[in-house]
Amino acid sequence: MNNQMCLFFLLFLFCHISSAVKHSMKYYTTASSGLQNVSEFMYVLKVDDVEVIHCDSTNNIYEIKQDWVVKLYNKNPELLGEGRHDCFVRIPLLFKSAIYSLRQTIQSEGAIILQCIPGCELDETTGQSSGFLHCGYNGEDFFRLDLKTHTWITLSPQASIIKQIVDSDKDRILYFKNLISHRFPNLLKMGLEYGRSSLMRTDPPSVSLLQKTPSSAVSCHATGFYPDRALMFWTKDGEEIHEGVEHGEILPNHDGTFQMSVDLNVSSAEDWRRYHCVFQFEGAEDRIITELDGTLIRTNREAEDSTELPEATNLKTETNTAH
Repeated sequence: MNNQMCLFFLLFLFCHISSAVKHSMKYYTTASSGLQNVSEFMYVLKVDDVEVIHCDSTNNIYEIKQDWVVKLYNKNPELLGEGRHDCFVRIPLLFKSAIYSLRQTIQSEGAIILQCIPGCELDETTGQSSGFLHCGYNGEDFFRLDLKTHTWITLSPQASIIKQIVDSDKDRILYFKNLISHRFPNLLKMGLEYGRSSLMRTDPPSVSLLQKTPSSAVSCHATGFYPDRALMFWTKDGEEIHEGVEHGEILPNHDGTFQMSVDLNVSSAEDWRRYHCVFQFEGAEDRIITELDGTLIRTNREAEDSTELPEATNLKTETNTAH
């Protein structure tokens, strides 16, 4: 192995060993005023981007979306009471007060939409957490809470108008700080304890190499994977490339899994063995690496003969794991 390859291998190993497993809890909250047939307050709570609770105070809805949340509430019934109180009383009142302030200072008439995302991230490796609170006003960035200075950072000229007013409400700032710095991380830890099997579920993909015509791009297609937090890219001689590469969107399958493709324009005169398609879940150490082998590429003509796509094990595919 030459020095360049040794260096690449060491860098690859170091990157994987140092990668952290992070989890998140986010409340996607929307409050409105002056809109007909629209709930005045609602939020969607997501853990690791998976919807777990849907709240709609206007229509008296507090819906649990995951079975593990039911188990958590059964073991800790006080959490259910707190959650319903937050949904129907505490948080709607906070947002009604905020909208009232907006009407008094910035916008006296017309519809108002106030959107905020409070939440936290937890590094499972170190146990450290970080909180955040971002708010938007009528579809534009508005405020961000600075937990160190206990002040609001303005993100628009309109926010500057009321900065002095909101900065003077120290009790509310401390409430939000305690919420996103302490309560949210504790709830997230409890959620991970009860929902780990669901939240940490990973289904590996079946990877295929496809090509419509001999002159078209080669598509590396992965399907049947879960969750949708995944990356896929092409490498040449072990390094990720961007030129001649087109990434497709992650799309849902009918069974709840996902699929994605990444296309590569490559000349037939090149040594295709230098190219590899790489699939990896975000934050994971394992990589599924598929060599670009022209003899294993499926074409439209072959697809007409069989509706089945080859499994990843039928390709020159390997799984790399850092030890």
